[in-house]
Amino acid sequence: MVENMLSCCAIFPESLVTMTLTNKKIVLGISGGIAAYKCPELVRRLKDQGADVRVVMTNGAKEFITPLTLQAVSGNNVFDSLLDPAAEAAMGHIELAKWADLIIIAPATANTIAAINAGLAGDLLTTLCLATAAPIAIVPAMNQQMYSAAITQQNIASLSQRGLHIWGPGSGEQACGDVGKGRMLEAAEIVTLTGDLLMPIHPSFKILITAGPTREAIDPVRYISNHSSGKMGYAIAQAAQLLGGEVTLISGPVSLATPNNTHRIDVTSAQEMHQQTLALAQQHDIFIACAAVADYRPSEVSGQKIKKSSDEMVITMIKNPDILADVAALTQQRPFCVGFAAETQDVEKYARGKLRNKKLDLIAANNVSVAGQGFNSDDNALTLYWDKGQQELPLANKQLLAKQLVLEILKHYNKQH
Repeated sequence: MVENMLSCCAIFPESLVTMTLTNKKIVLGISGGIAAYKCPELVRRLKDQGADVRVVMTNGAKEFITPLTLQAVSGNNVFDSLLDPAAEAAMGHIELAKWADLIIIAPATANTIAAINAGLAGDLLTTLCLATAAPIAIVPAMNQQMYSAAITQQNIASLSQRGLHIWGPGSGEQACGDVGKGRMLEAAEIVTLTGDLLMPIHPSFKILITAGPTREAIDPVRYISNHSSGKMGYAIAQAAQLLGGEVTLISGPVSLATPNNTHRIDVTSAQEMHQQTLALAQQHDIFIACAAVADYRPSEVSGQKIKKSSDEMVITMIKNPDILADVAALTQQRPFCVGFAAETQDVEKYARGKLRNKKLDLIAANNVSVAGQGFNSDDNALTLYWDKGQQELPLANKQLLAKQLVLEILKHYNKQH
């Protein structure tokens, strides 16, 4: 999912890349995969940034790299047993869970990911994941076929929806000789993501986001809607919160967990979303219209279920209010306005037309006709357009893409303010 991680790092502000992690307490959980050989380098780089690193190893991990090696590079004892008598006397695993500012699991094997998703606590590492209030970052590493297996994808999606951070995997040649997704990210990439997560760079902005589809009622049991899953909008909300934003999310009907520390307002129709958005827009610095709002709605809604009385049904439709245009037209306390253009052809033409006609500050366009990106996909690619420029955000996991997008929006917002 994150083969484009280096291009992501290239757009980060310089201060983000060079920041330190001074006094940050990080637990590195290592599970049993060949990518464990990268962990001494990861520990060293985290310590170079000022972090205090404690290493937890599974039994499988010790088959690939020795605890002594990790002890030497971390400068701390390595933890590998849930039932260590010395630790248990002081409830050591609970203390370690409370100590951490962040738990990074790298490499995270398919087995470890499945155990964490199932809520198992069969060893020290999985027990820490249940016992901690700290954020948890999962760095997958496994054979490309194991990674693409449906159950692994379900487990990763479930963890992501519950607020865990999924970093990677990268793509390329693997130890087994296969080529594809499943490579553990490199140490430098993980350190950059760690700094991004623990050191918000924009601590004082308020952001309003719309996400998901709307449903326009025909009768009490039928409605008109679209294929939006809401994943992109929710990923943007999570990224904005992690970067220090105060986030309000106005959501159409979706089956997604609310991102941490996000104020969520549920709506159904375009008119409801319009009402809530206009009531709140002037209280926010930035407005991102990511929802797939129905352009039209039935002019009349039947109070009873419409019976199947003929071979044809004619429904008269009327235009819904344009939420984004109405916010962009505000003359007082107008937020920085960002639109989305989901197109199937002539993407730049239609995106720039929308940017101009609605008087937006920025628009993010994507081609939803391309397989594997856009609606109902975990991945997406965007092209950002503004008055005198554009920026490509290549195909990536929607969480990573959202982080890139929010950083780019903040850069443009800061230029105006």
